[in-house]
Amino acid sequence: MDDADAGDGAASGGTKRKAPAAAAAKGKAAGKGKAASKAAESASATAKESSLLKQKSPAEFFAENKNIAGFDNPGKSLYTTMRELVENALDSAESISELPDIEIIIEEITKSKFNTMIGLVDRERIDEELYDDFESVKAREKRLAKEARFQETQAKNAALGKKVKEAPAARGKGRGEAAFFRVTCKDNGRGMPHDDIPNMLGRVLSGTKYGLRQTRGKFGLGAKMALIWSKMSTGLPIEIKSSMKGQNFISFCRLDIDIHNKNLTIQFARRTDVMPPIPLQTKHHPSAVDLLLIKRLISETTKQNLLQFLQHEFVNISKSHAERLIGEMGPDFSAKTTVKSLTSQQLVRIHQLFRQAKFDDPSGNVCTLSTFICVFSVYFLLLSQIYSEYNLRLGIIKELHPDLVATHASSPQVFEGHPFIVEAGISIGGKDVKHGLNIFRYANRIPLLFEQGADVITRTALKRINWSSYKINQQQDKIGVFVSIVSTKIPFKGTGKEYIGDDITEIASAVQSALKQCCLQLKSKIVKKLQARERQDRKRNLNRYIPDVARAIMETLGEIADESPPKRPRYDKEDEELLEKVNSEEVTEMTFRDCLTQHVEQVDYEMALEYAMQSGVSEEPREAFYLNSLEGSYKFTDFRSPVFVFRFIH
Repeated sequence: MDDADAGDGAASGGTKRKAPAAAAAKGKAAGKGKAASKAAESASATAKESSLLKQKSPAEFFAENKNIAGFDNPGKSLYTTMRELVENALDSAESISELPDIEIIIEEITKSKFNTMIGLVDRERIDEELYDDFESVKAREKRLAKEARFQETQAKNAALGKKVKEAPAARGKGRGEAAFFRVTCKDNGRGMPHDDIPNMLGRVLSGTKYGLRQTRGKFGLGAKMALIWSKMSTGLPIEIKSSMKGQNFISFCRLDIDIHNKNLTIQFARRTDVMPPIPLQTKHHPSAVDLLLIKRLISETTKQNLLQFLQHEFVNISKSHAERLIGEMGPDFSAKTTVKSLTSQQLVRIHQLFRQAKFDDPSGNVCTLSTFICVFSVYFLLLSQIYSEYNLRLGIIKELHPDLVATHASSPQVFEGHPFIVEAGISIGGKDVKHGLNIFRYANRIPLLFEQGADVITRTALKRINWSSYKINQQQDKIGVFVSIVSTKIPFKGTGKEYIGDDITEIASAVQSALKQCCLQLKSKIVKKLQARERQDRKRNLNRYIPDVARAIMETLGEIADESPPKRPRYDKEDEELLEKVNSEEVTEMTFRDCLTQHVEQVDYEMALEYAMQSGVSEEPREAFYLNSLEGSYKFTDFRSPVFVFRFIH
């Protein structure tokens, strides 16, 4: 019999004066010397760190990638914890041929009760504007006005018998205001030997279910992930009571966990010989850290006091912001507090404040755009490290030879404290391209080849883009959709890095926006092509009738010119001159053909100019102009900067 109890977080005076010129020159030289020395030291430290071999324990790996085991978010983590415990209980009962008798208890614990359990005193807020759920007077008035308009619209729809929509969800709790849960599972299974309990529930990738045998569990990971999640969200261990048949005692363990302790050759032609920028290492964003990470940062930091620790171990915390945060933590904290002496309760307080406070979004400079493309068959694409949106366009042109191409790279955006950038390209037409949507997905320069139907890129392209509004036929046109997502953390679903789920709003919105920008560029090109085709058709139709019209005019004028002169003049002087030229054959049918042809050209030009003036050329989406790279060998000199390379061809 086993009894497992796991805490599961749901949120989670006199000086000599020098001559001004000499002092300035000396100061400038000293400044250059210091800057050069600092740059050299930084480069040396970076090179040393990049060559240092590092290792991670399995527990640390799964703690950093908890979504692999189904711990994507607080709600799913609670469900996965319960499911793993129930699966273990069922397998244990079946192993001794006993009908399972399982009891699951889920107890909700508020933040105040949790703080009381660990001995942390709740404090009233001092600086309300510091918190993420702060609502200004102007924002509150705007929200109330919006709700009033919605209610008024719903009342009108109800009176007219129209469908009434559900009211939008109210503003939720702040990140730090969610509850905690205690999960208890009791069963009548085999039980666990006392000495094996730490390994069976505390050592990642250890278990009794390996081998070719049908069991619910397989990898020796689920229950351990429940323990890791409990530690990450609450800092508390789990408690286990177990007894085996014929055993006259009950084992009790309070379990913690230390997560730190034949040949084939394929060759591809290189698309570029310029390396992309190396991704920069960044620090942790305060809103994305957990208790275990804070403890590890404290154990590894070289900073002595709390103020320096907050400034130098996290991004987007300035000195003034750090001082405000420390003031909000309470009287037990000060700027000079030694970080190594912080208690568990104080660490929980810091973690809770990080979850509630406002911070600027992290920079996207740590993301390197992953542009491609190299194709090894119609269905299989490999990624080569190429340079930004320029090479994305050239890569698509090189491999698919499409009629039209559009590309777009989004600005940096944020998901759970991690920056990400979406890069997209759409092509129309091309060789070896099937009719309809042909979707190619990439994440951190890795092609995603499986589980396409569940991926956020596929679902966005199929369901969230109205292709017809951009003059694109989703069924008949040959459409290539290329999307690459780069980030310091890609929220893959599963250990195989097969797809990115469609449940992450920030990423789904960014993918949709990038694809729409490409579609707008294509629509502009398609509309221009359609207009040019219409003008050609119009000119063709008019030119088709020019010979008949010219012949009819010439015949009419010839008949008039052959008539006997009237007693009184019936025509103007210009008409008389025209008739004389017709009689003298100075004006012929070919003369009228040429005049009509020139008139058609002039009318066509004036209509195109009038359309451009009415539609406004400035309203069309701007698009960068790209040149194809030179082929063959040549001499060159590269001028490099942190963001681009300028190649001067000799």
